Amino acid sequence: MKQQPFGHSGQTTSVIGQGTWYIDRGDREAAVSALRRGLDLGMSHIDTAEMYGEAEPVIADAIAGRRDEVFLVSKVLPSNASRRGTIAACERSLRRLKTDRLDCYLLHWRGSFPLSETVAAFEELLSDGKIRSWGVSNFDVDDLDELHEVAGDGKIACNQVLYHLKERAIEHAVIPWCERHGVAVVAYSPFGHNDFPGPTSRAGAVLQKVADAHQATPRQVALSFLTRKAALFAIPKAGTAPHAAENAAAGDLALTAEEIAALDQAFPRGAPPRSLPML
Repeated sequence: MKQQPFGHSGQTTSVIGQGTWYIDRGDREAAVSALRRGLDLGMSHIDTAEMYGEAEPVIADAIAGRRDEVFLVSKVLPSNASRRGTIAACERSLRRLKTDRLDCYLLHWRGSFPLSETVAAFEELLSDGKIRSWGVSNFDVDDLDELHEVAGDGKIACNQVLYHLKERAIEHAVIPWCERHGVAVVAYSPFGHNDFPGPTSRAGAVLQKVADAHQATPRQVALSFLTRKAALFAIPKAGTAPHAAENAAAGDLALTAEEIAALDQAFPRGAPPRSLPML
């Protein structure tokens, strides 16, 4: 599994990670097995959030005895993102995850509390050793500019955003901003939302052709495309161990320049968006 530096976190982690949104709504034992299988295969990056219901306790079971193998990320809800509220939310997540620290802690999306309050809380948590880095999710360029003014250089570890083959809006401005400032970009919902291209569509046929050339699956090719640059990571969810293994194999799949160009043409990024797409 390919590993690379995660923005300004000072750490490296797997390019392909493990998302956990809705992971608590299926078979708990299968979910734990999937996360553990992912760790076995080098998918050290596990992402969760206080919003994800019982996902954090599921992760606690999966990483028991293996905490040092994991790059663990959680998120604070905007409604909790005051200075005191952020610290309290982080402490609740730590208890649910049965750990003493997070490797990265994110503001889930922009809310009504001043960014200065949330950043102050992040810095306090960092000083106290409860988190090792911090970042954001669902931030557009204007939000990132404001955050950078508040925090300064070298502070923002990542921006986690919606990114899949049919939704490439962040390539216009968000990814370039993050590349200029050394910020990791993490693709959530990298297969889309129940809308992954099938082989009978024109674009899906291109995807299948590339997959066949590598004896890979279309989903593995999609993950490889989405992580084709050094700043990019992806966090697909897997509910079973075989699905986790399929995702992990994408971390070692290298597409040619010609294949990337063919996928770029098959799945055009479209016009610059009026606002940042998000789920």
